[in-house]
Amino acid sequence: MDRTNHSAVSEFVFLGLSNSWEIQILLFFFSSVFYVASLIGNLLIVLTVTSSPSLQSPMYFLLTNLSIIDLIFCSCTTPKMIYDLFRKHKAISFGGCITQVFFIHAIGGAEMVLLIAMAFDRYVAICKPLHYLTIMSPRMCILILVASWIIGLINSVTQLAFVVDLPFCGPNELDSFFCDLPRFIKLACIETYTLGFMVTANSGFISVAFFLILIISYIFILITVQKKSSGGISKALSTLSAHVTVVLLFFGPLIFFYTWPFPTSHLDKFLAIFDTIVTPFLNSVIYTFRNKEMKVAMRRLCTHIVNYNNIS
Repeated sequence: MDRTNHSAVSEFVFLGLSNSWEIQILLFFFSSVFYVASLIGNLLIVLTVTSSPSLQSPMYFLLTNLSIIDLIFCSCTTPKMIYDLFRKHKAISFGGCITQVFFIHAIGGAEMVLLIAMAFDRYVAICKPLHYLTIMSPRMCILILVASWIIGLINSVTQLAFVVDLPFCGPNELDSFFCDLPRFIKLACIETYTLGFMVTANSGFISVAFFLILIISYIFILITVQKKSSGGISKALSTLSAHVTVVLLFFGPLIFFYTWPFPTSHLDKFLAIFDTIVTPFLNSVIYTFRNKEMKVAMRRLCTHIVNYNNIS
């Protein structure tokens, strides 16, 4: 359908994070450092797992794909935000805005499913270790990966189906640094309260439901371990702590965005920066420094790269 028949708006303008020159410089260095660190950390995880025979297990397969998702997620909004920091006219085309919304929701949905798969992986590894390789077979891992992306795409297409043909004829300013779906809907030239409520409630329900599923699964794992062996509870806690931390970092800002009933523009922006820039970096740090096998494999990879460079 030709969008020009429905909308006179060809671009949207971001109001950005701050008008203060000092704060913009601080945000530029902060965002640049964490974005580069996120790229390096997650790329290092991918390279380490793919090049280390000792890490060819379902857990590391899922971790590699989580790192790939984090790489894509932080690249959806951060480069544009860094580029816009010192621009007066922070604009994005209508198509670019739709594309950004599509990828954010697709990747977010895929990551939710992948986090549940990682919780299931830990359940099998801790509670049914003898059947681990049978249950978490290569075929199962591939099915999980395909399912995560299919569900992510369905989630994104479902969200966009409600808004892609909305008419936009007047205001085009978004009080954000990326295309946020609830704010995007509010700029339409028709009454969108019901539609906005539906989209927000849908995203909020999905976020809360997935979060509760994960927390309940971790509690169930701990209860199962405690029943089998009281001494194993500390080991299970140590194993699960990294996963729980990542879950809290991912779902915390999402649940706040979609369930907090009062407008909090500055806090929303802070949490958006944290979610898109800091969380992907922290995920790589948590899974690296909480895992002895990963640290050993990374040292081995770095040593191999240094030795190769010295020889060449």
